[in-house]
Amino acid sequence: MTINANLTAERATFVTHLECSMTGERYDADQLHGLSRVGRPLLVRYDLDAVKAAIPKAMIAARPTDLWRWREVLPVRHTRDIVSLGEIETPLIAIPRSAGSPNVLVKDEGRLPTGSFKARGLVMAVAMAKELGVTRIAMPTNGNAGAALAAYATRCGIEAIVLCPDDTPEINVREIAQQGARVYRVNGLIDDCGAIVARGAAEGRWFDFSTLKEPYRIEGKKTMGLELAAQFGWKLPNAIFYPTGGGTGLIGMWKAFDELEQLGWIGPERPRMYAVQASGCAPIVRAFEAGEEHAERWEDAATVAAGIRVPKAVGDFLILRAVRESGGKALGVGDPAILKAVDDCARKDGLLLCPEGGATLAAYREALRTGEVDEDERVVLFNCATGLKHPMPPADAALDRFAEIDLGAL
Repeated sequence: MTINANLTAERATFVTHLECSMTGERYDADQLHGLSRVGRPLLVRYDLDAVKAAIPKAMIAARPTDLWRWREVLPVRHTRDIVSLGEIETPLIAIPRSAGSPNVLVKDEGRLPTGSFKARGLVMAVAMAKELGVTRIAMPTNGNAGAALAAYATRCGIEAIVLCPDDTPEINVREIAQQGARVYRVNGLIDDCGAIVARGAAEGRWFDFSTLKEPYRIEGKKTMGLELAAQFGWKLPNAIFYPTGGGTGLIGMWKAFDELEQLGWIGPERPRMYAVQASGCAPIVRAFEAGEEHAERWEDAATVAAGIRVPKAVGDFLILRAVRESGGKALGVGDPAILKAVDDCARKDGLLLCPEGGATLAAYREALRTGEVDEDERVVLFNCATGLKHPMPPADAALDRFAEIDLGAL
């Protein structure tokens, strides 16, 4: 259903229907859905001609720069169902010393509620769950997504159950529990957790909030692409390096760019999209290099970048499609290069990256070395979470204030 151009405070979107990402089959936007009938993610569609007629670009530019400034191209129909913990537009931070170029900017998603870009997807998905009458949610997580779900579900009174691999960082597990969800450690990887969630959903115990198994996390994540366009003066960077596990954000940004062009707010130019994975869990890289449309499960996945340790992504074909259409690549980087990038960025540029963000810097460095990118190109790296949630090297130096202190040696 198309919303009338004369928006009221009560109705806030131009959503028309949902669409299977593989077959194009249409689904009612006002009913609760998981995957499509063929087991693929559903995409939200909008009456973009009506948006274009009703909402000039200048109106968007004049609004406060938060996530909800884009409400006409987000799925929440009723403003009363909006859930928020203060989702700001995240800044672009130059890292000239560690990147070796003044044209490389980090979009620092660690400034969002719960300290990660998972807040974007989960705030949208939870708001839609509220609107559609969901009362209990379960999902698997490597840490940050579970924290975001816990926060937003608690905010609006939805019960949340979260399953995580047993080696999930302790701070994430405690954060999830502290924010009101029931969290359980599972002796396996995230897809093993997902299998348990799916069994419970099949029995009607809860709604499955696994990555891309509901339609709305993509819509929250696409705001990264909308923000980039606005921050770059309605242009786009030459390249984007994105840490890729489930790939929701990469898929969402690619969708955002298409919608922005249909609105007439940007031209046809697109950034090259680089899907960055850890070499210890790189199913998308392997599929890209083999020319495959789908990625087989990566066995024995292991990496310090837990957030991208996803052995198999349900949206693999959408990730690969965006990468190929953009002229980009899927790139794998090793843990030593990831850790060095994190250390260098902190020591040289003062910005503390999470390991997944470090992976994008490591991948950029390698792409620069091989000539895949040029130092004159405008490049955005995504730091998907605050580095404060991750272990840091010890700092044990101490002074005895009662002893003689050699101030020169300090």
